[in-house]
Amino acid sequence: MPDYSRLKLWTTGILWAALLAAALSFRPLLPVDETRYVTVAWEMWLRGDFLVPHLNGATYSHKPPLLFWIINAGWGIFGMNDWWPRMVAPLFGLACLTLSAITCRRLWPNSQAYLIVPVLLIGTFYWGIYTTLTMFDLIIAFWTLVGINGLIDVWQDRRLRGWLLFAIAIGFGVLSKGPVILVYLLPTALLAPYWAVGENRPHWPFWYLGLIASVLAGAAIALAWALPAGFAGGEEYRNAIFWGQSAGRMVKSFAHREPFWWYLAIMPGLLLPWLLWPSLLRKLWLTIRERNNTNGANSGLRLLLVWAVATVLILSAISGKRPHYLLPMFPALAIGGAVLIARLSKADFLRGRWDMLPPALFLFILGVAAAAAPEIGTAINRSEWTAEINRLWAIPTIGLALFIVACPPTGGYQRLFAIAALSAVWVFSLHGILQPILQRGYDLRPIANYLSEAQRQGYVIGNYGKYHGQFHFLGRLEKPIKITGDGEIWPWLAKTPKAKIVAVHERINKNGPKPDFVQKYRKRFIAVWDRSTVLEHPSAPQRK
Repeated sequence: MPDYSRLKLWTTGILWAALLAAALSFRPLLPVDETRYVTVAWEMWLRGDFLVPHLNGATYSHKPPLLFWIINAGWGIFGMNDWWPRMVAPLFGLACLTLSAITCRRLWPNSQAYLIVPVLLIGTFYWGIYTTLTMFDLIIAFWTLVGINGLIDVWQDRRLRGWLLFAIAIGFGVLSKGPVILVYLLPTALLAPYWAVGENRPHWPFWYLGLIASVLAGAAIALAWALPAGFAGGEEYRNAIFWGQSAGRMVKSFAHREPFWWYLAIMPGLLLPWLLWPSLLRKLWLTIRERNNTNGANSGLRLLLVWAVATVLILSAISGKRPHYLLPMFPALAIGGAVLIARLSKADFLRGRWDMLPPALFLFILGVAAAAAPEIGTAINRSEWTAEINRLWAIPTIGLALFIVACPPTGGYQRLFAIAALSAVWVFSLHGILQPILQRGYDLRPIANYLSEAQRQGYVIGNYGKYHGQFHFLGRLEKPIKITGDGEIWPWLAKTPKAKIVAVHERINKNGPKPDFVQKYRKRFIAVWDRSTVLEHPSAPQRK
């Protein structure tokens, strides 16, 4: 068997740090999600209200407060800054790499698979991209891993510690993203008789009594915040956090509705580049065909199967679907893949160049496509999408892909790390490739700073259409922005003598009225109009 002992967590940490450095260096906080979440944390800091989150002065019920608490805790330690909010989710991602390896080692103590798991995770395109985003999914993935380890503890006769960890995972999972944590944990706990086999097979009545007690304890952790927050936030906020954003979302999603089979359709793309590694695919096929049923492997593989399959099935039954909802079950897939790779003998690996060719060729094609993107955009009449990219950043991916094919690594450790490094280089390069587009079309700091100065001068700011909080943190705004539309704008302007209106436009007419400030926003423009201009030209703030 190949020796994977050279795979240390710090080597995976280098790839993680490189991806984080690329994100911090090359891209801004992305509207509307990242800017919104950091704005909620900013308003929590500004108001000194750590019980009820607010957005633009109104209670914010869409997400629980744990992320906002952690951001505020960091500001309390390091002072107000832009970098700490962007570190929180990636740090949870790094913790997921460690905890995934620990989980694998507990299930397969005599295998080197635990050394492989972090490499598989950080070397997956989708995980690598999301490990740099200020979102909730890697946080919920961390609590999922905590809960799974709690179940393993109970199975291995550490019942008190196990149920305590499971309760903590549920409680803090709810505080991270709501009751969705139960989707990732409860099926594995309920179906324990299927996977918890062997000498330590639990006494099932006590198992389910412990499960009930643990779930209730987890609910108590969440309710310790939700009950006082619900009463402090008012009836509408209370109804939202106890029903509208939990059970109501499960029954009928407010957005992102997709068909039942959607997750299965996108799954292959989310698992790249590992699905292009011939040796891994060959081992997977042989394992399925041989149906290896050894006791040790059977328990672990069954646990992973329940964890992954139940997650996909339950999420598929919910109408609202997003790819990142699957991230908390990626560790299960990585552990399963690591076990397969650890079982590969030297004879199982395909010849070096042919083994490396599919993933390297795929990355090479992506790199060439990025390098030729301006010409491709012109050919298909979409030059506005590609003209600004920095094609030079495609060179590292193209060069590394060619090198791996020309000088293919020989051992299993080298091949595994080569594919992971190639994936990480592509994600790193992608940030550099898109930097001009992201800085020009998604960096809202210029307009946020303009609005901040306008507020200091006594202007009241209005937003024409729905406002997602994208300016408040970036400009450190201290007053709410009035949300207006055709029906509300005129009465508001009539009683607000010193006002400015923010509006998004498809284009700015050079021969029409002039906004006080304008900048590119995505493929459109965002402008600030003075009250006098809007009164003189009533159609000025309307999207054209």
